Amino acid sequence: MTDRTLQFSTKAGTLERLRGRVTGGQIAPLIRFTVERWYSEMEACVSDVVDVLGAGPWIVRSSCLNEDTWSSSNAGAFLSVKDVDRADLKSSVEAVIASYSSAQPLDEVLVQPMLRDVIRSGVALSHDINTRAPYRVVNWSEGSATDTITGGGTGRIWQQAALSPVAPPDELNSILGLLDELLALFNGAPIDCEFAVTRDCDGGEQLWLLQARPLLVGKRVQSEQEQARRLSTIQRQVARGMRDHPFLKGRRSVYGVMPDWNPAEIIGIRPRPLALSLYRDLITDSIWAYQRHNYGYRNLRSFPLMPHFFGLPYIDVRLSFNSFIPADLDDGLAGRLVDHYIDRLLAEPMLHDKVEFDIVFSCYTLDLPSRLERLRAAGFSGAETEILSNSLRRLTNRIADPKTGLWRTDAAKLEQLTARREALQASSSDPLERIYWLLEDGKRYGTLPFAGLARAGFIAVQMLSSMVAVGALSTGDYDAFMSSVSTVGGQLTRDRAMLDRTTFLARYGHLRPGTYDITSPRYDDSPDLYFDWSTKARHGQEAPPFSMTLPQMREIARLQDLHGLHADPVGLFDFLQAGIELRELAKFQFSRNLSDALSLVAEFGNEYGFNHEDMAYCDIGILRELHMGAADPRSTLARAIDCGRDRYAETQSLSLPPVIATPEDVWGFEWPASAPNFVTQKNVVAPVVVCESGEPVAGKIVCIPNADPGFDWLFSHQIAGLVTAWGGANSHMAIRAGELGLPAVIGAGEMLYRQWSAASHIHIDCGTRRVEVLA
Repeated sequence: MTDRTLQFSTKAGTLERLRGRVTGGQIAPLIRFTVERWYSEMEACVSDVVDVLGAGPWIVRSSCLNEDTWSSSNAGAFLSVKDVDRADLKSSVEAVIASYSSAQPLDEVLVQPMLRDVIRSGVALSHDINTRAPYRVVNWSEGSATDTITGGGTGRIWQQAALSPVAPPDELNSILGLLDELLALFNGAPIDCEFAVTRDCDGGEQLWLLQARPLLVGKRVQSEQEQARRLSTIQRQVARGMRDHPFLKGRRSVYGVMPDWNPAEIIGIRPRPLALSLYRDLITDSIWAYQRHNYGYRNLRSFPLMPHFFGLPYIDVRLSFNSFIPADLDDGLAGRLVDHYIDRLLAEPMLHDKVEFDIVFSCYTLDLPSRLERLRAAGFSGAETEILSNSLRRLTNRIADPKTGLWRTDAAKLEQLTARREALQASSSDPLERIYWLLEDGKRYGTLPFAGLARAGFIAVQMLSSMVAVGALSTGDYDAFMSSVSTVGGQLTRDRAMLDRTTFLARYGHLRPGTYDITSPRYDDSPDLYFDWSTKARHGQEAPPFSMTLPQMREIARLQDLHGLHADPVGLFDFLQAGIELRELAKFQFSRNLSDALSLVAEFGNEYGFNHEDMAYCDIGILRELHMGAADPRSTLARAIDCGRDRYAETQSLSLPPVIATPEDVWGFEWPASAPNFVTQKNVVAPVVVCESGEPVAGKIVCIPNADPGFDWLFSHQIAGLVTAWGGANSHMAIRAGELGLPAVIGAGEMLYRQWSAASHIHIDCGTRRVEVLA
């Protein structure tokens, strides 16, 4: 600690110590006095304010001993009063003191001049509070209000590594410089500061430091140098993946957490090693491409879809976009389409969870001709859009054919999955044998057909949406159809009201929130955690059956004929219903194999002294090796778990943008604005509860991190609404919310989710696509 090192004091005390020491920003003149002095020398305190600070207006701020400490910041807990003149000074000071609840004699009140001509303000942190790593995080808003961010507004967020070589936005240079200066003055202690920027009379900008306090991040997980080494490795890997590839179309790639098989929704943005390895094995290493090729798209077999950066999973978007190109398109047009799709995503990154709806053209719909105008505007010729249209028509007709569609073959495989699972569980096979075959069968008869049925389900939803777009159906008709669809999740809610506990758990006990997470209890392992068995669950109101008028039937038949779609209206709606229902059924069936395998992994680990938390750090490949080869299980597991823990510590220390557009993005990025998916046209005002808190959920808007089917238990509790951090327009929870007519916001994104889940009450208005924090 050097002679220049400062110690934090009260809010007022710290600012006073910094006056004359910081050079990167100004601190406004201030007067501070204790509560004790205020009540003994009130008039003298008022005179001090006027003599030192002038005639006002002033801001009267809290400077309580219980805020800005190393044990608790109490940020925002106490009152500040703005635009105070002499007539209101005493009452304003009294109001601030009253906000302390039980004011102590040495608690202080701080008075400063009001800043004028404010153009920007916010909060800057030296460390990311989520990773505890040395990321500089600036949350700011443009405009004259200085309390937009501190009052709970979202604003803009820039985040960069401590040693980032990437230049921040110009308007943040001085703020980051001030943050570095404060770190030096406080000997590197994590710091949280509030700032404002004013416009000078000569047009220049002046930075003001409004507050500096210790940032409570707990034990720091890495040094600035360690962070830089990891990010350099990620930068090189990203650059390597963005180079030209002889077997892929498109000049460049992009990485995202939500496109295509959206890992953020399914396994989260920081999955433990077991969950990550299972998702790769069951879907993203090979199954995804195998089935997409079967359905008529380009052959991308042997291309793993989901790389990871020190355990943070991302989708290779160029690879994904290649896989949505019909197999019969020529290479030239395919390459131009991939480049166009990537350019569109980079122009509108908030569409990263809606790429199949708003970016790529992967099936024929009734509004496709009008949507293809976007390609014409981007320079594609009429002949090229016609070629694409014809190709998508052929592909869609093959997939949706009521007699020969591949989805029928895929649906039949689910019965084989059930039969083989029952035979395996009835056998005398040891746990490793059963784990191996549960997962192998889970791929061949589970995730492989699920990948196909998921494609059919997506086409069904997009076709239905196109009927609304061309006026054949209304939005109300769309909602009525979705409500009439009978999914496994809907049946779960009905069965919870009708079945006894034993029968219900025999049918649904394998489900768990976090399908790939061994630490998440199954329904049948912790039934009291998910359900209140002392009260009879309510069935809920039955949705009216969906029906069409004869004119609607004729119009849809006319449109099908006009567009060259083969199925008649009845056959088409059979496909629409089956596509949505079978997708959910396939997910339900393969998740049973997966859940049973996870239970056996826990059982096997326990045999050698490792609990389920330990086994979450063991890559599934280790268990496969123990099944196939002769090795000491205890030492092999111990090494794998230790390695997995170390790896996961690296995962937890990193923060990357949801869309990586350039290798340099890994160093510094602005969090993109989110465009959440709103389900239904309803609105609701209700208290907010975070699902993981364990609080009762009935009558509340429930916040969950991802749109995982293991959260279906929520729908038996008469919740008021739903918010998820991750999830797409076609996700399981979007389908379930539509089926139940439940107002929901799916895929809010990390920043909005943090804000909404921290509120006590919010208003969701799906009709106007708006969420308002009420308290």
